[in-house]
Amino acid sequence: MKKTVSVLTVLCLIGVLALSGCAGQEKETAGSTKEIVVAVNSETGGLDPAGMIALTYLAYSVSALDELLTFDENGDIEYRAAESYEVNADSTVWTFHLRKDAVWSDGTPVTSADFVNTIKRALKPESGSGYANYLFPVKNAEAVYNNEADAASLGVDTPDDHTLTFTLEKPCVYFLDLLRLPVYTPSCCAYADDASSGWDKDPKTSVANGPFYLAKYVPEQYFVLKKNTKYWNAGAVKLDKITYRFFADQQSMANAYETGEVDVATGLPSSVMELYEGKEDLQVTDTIATRYIYPNLNVRPLDDVRVRKAINLAIDREELCKIVGADTSPTVNFVAKYMKDRQTGEYFVDGAEKPFKEDVKEARRLLKEAGYEDGRGFPELTYNYPALEMDSDTAQVIQEQLKKNLNIDIKLNAQELQVNYTERRAGNFELCRMNWTADFADPYTYLSMLLSNSTYNCSGIQDEAYDRLVGQSDTVTDPAARAALMHEAEQLAVGGQFYIIPLYAMKSCNLIRPDINGIAQIPATGALEYRYADIGTADN
Repeated sequence: MKKTVSVLTVLCLIGVLALSGCAGQEKETAGSTKEIVVAVNSETGGLDPAGMIALTYLAYSVSALDELLTFDENGDIEYRAAESYEVNADSTVWTFHLRKDAVWSDGTPVTSADFVNTIKRALKPESGSGYANYLFPVKNAEAVYNNEADAASLGVDTPDDHTLTFTLEKPCVYFLDLLRLPVYTPSCCAYADDASSGWDKDPKTSVANGPFYLAKYVPEQYFVLKKNTKYWNAGAVKLDKITYRFFADQQSMANAYETGEVDVATGLPSSVMELYEGKEDLQVTDTIATRYIYPNLNVRPLDDVRVRKAINLAIDREELCKIVGADTSPTVNFVAKYMKDRQTGEYFVDGAEKPFKEDVKEARRLLKEAGYEDGRGFPELTYNYPALEMDSDTAQVIQEQLKKNLNIDIKLNAQELQVNYTERRAGNFELCRMNWTADFADPYTYLSMLLSNSTYNCSGIQDEAYDRLVGQSDTVTDPAARAALMHEAEQLAVGGQFYIIPLYAMKSCNLIRPDINGIAQIPATGALEYRYADIGTADN
C-alpha cells in the first residue's frame, strides 16, 4: 500500500527535470500570450454558485468570480466586488456598496440584483446547494428554504443597483467570513436561471465578474479561462489564459507535470516530495482540511453510540498515516488541525483537550456491551470512498485494523469521485469517506456541518444540545468565551456522540514551474489562487 513510483516515471523525470525550469519561459517568449495549465481532479459538480458545488467550481471560482470582500494573509479586509460597507450598532444590518465601475465579462454592469439572484436560487432546495444553510443567518432565509415563508420576506434589500443590504435574524460575529462562500457571490440575472439548465458551462452565458472568464468547457477533459479585460482591476492581471485539465488520479497529475503537459499540479502523492526534494518546483503547504468518515446514523448498528465509539477507538491513526504518506498527520479532531485561532495565533484545536484517545481494549469492551462480543453477529458494513490512491490506501488500512482489533468486516466500495459525492449527499451509504476543506477562517465552517438543519448533514444527526452550543457561539463577541463554546461543541459531537470518524490532516504537495510567480495561498483554505500570477522573474 505504500506509494511507489514506477521506474518509467523516474526515467522520465530525469529528462524532464532538466527542461522543466524553462518550460514556462518558452511559452512567454514564443509569443505574446502568457498562459499556464493547471491539473485538477476529475470533473465534479457545476459552475453555478447557487447549485451543487464541488471541486470543479472551487477551481473555477477563485479566478473567475469576485466576492464582496475577503481577508488577506494578515487578516485585513480586501475589497473586491464591494468598495465599502457599514454595519449598525447591534450588528444585524450590513450594507455593502458595490463598485460602480464593475461589469460582467460581456460588458453589462454588475448590480445588487445579481447577488440576490444567487441567494434566492440557492434557497430553492431543488438547486442542490450544500451551502444554503450559510444563508440562514439572514432574516427569514431558513423559512424560505423550508417553504415556510415567501421569498419577498427575505432580509436582503437592493435600495439601488449598487447597494446591497442584509438584515440578520440576530448578530453573527463571523458574517463577513461567510461572504466568500458561493451563495453570497453574484450570478448574472440575464443568464443565470435554473441550476440544471446548463448556462454555467456555456461560454455564451457563463459570464464572470472576476479577473478571468470561461472561454471553453470540454466535459471530462478541460476548461479554459481567458483574461477579462473589462475587469475593474485588469491592470494587475498578468496572465492571458489559464487552462484547467481534469485528471482521474494524483499520479496522473504528477506524470503530466513531469512530461510538461501541465505547469501546476496540486495535492500530489507524498512520493513526489522525495523525488523533488531540494528543487524549486516543490512547494508543500498546509491544507486547512480534515479527512474523516461519516457513519450513517440511520443504519444499524451505527445508530448505537457505543459502536461508533468502538470504531473510533480501534483505529491506529499513527500507523495509518505511516502507510498513507508523509503528507498526512493523525487527528482526532473535526476542526482542521492547521486552522489558526485569530486571537491567539495558535492552532485552534490545541486550545482544548483532545476529544478522545485511541484504546483498543476499551473499543472491544464497548462492542461487547453493544451485543457484538469479538465481532460476533456484527453485520458487514460497506465503506464508500473515491477511487483515488490516497483514499484506496486509507480504506485498506481501516479494513485491516477493524478486522484485527474488533473482528468486524468492512466491505470496500471504490467509486468515481462524482458518484461518491452524489451518493453521500443523498444519504445512500453506511460508511462514507468525507473530506472538508475550510471555506472560511473560523471553526464554524466545520461545526456547522453537524447541525440538525445543515444542508451538509448527510448522516442524520439531530442533536438539540449540540445545536444550542453552536448557536450560542454565533453571537458571543468575547473571543475566549466563544472559543470555549466551540470547543465544548466539538467535544460533544466528536468525543461524546462520535458523529464522525476523524482520520488525518494533510499537507498539500504541489509542483509549480519555477518561472511562475505571484501564485497566492488563500488564508482561509490553504488552496492556491492564480488570479495575479505571472510568468518570468518576479521583478518584471
